[in-house]
Amino acid sequence: MTQADVDFLKEKGFSQSAISDAAQVTSYFNYINRIADGLGVDLEAEMEKVNENLV
Repeated sequence: MTQADVDFLKEKGFSQSAISDAAQVTSYFNYINRIADGLGVDLEAEMEKVNENLV
């Protein structure tokens, strides 16, 4: 995310707090996914079905 991205979101009405929250949540999910992949964690059966529908 660049300053231009933040400026764009602010122009669209997002507060600094909302932008920060979105960045933190996105970063956390990225982190958790990388840890799970690195440890070889398998998806639960229900998530496998969701994953198949996304591909």
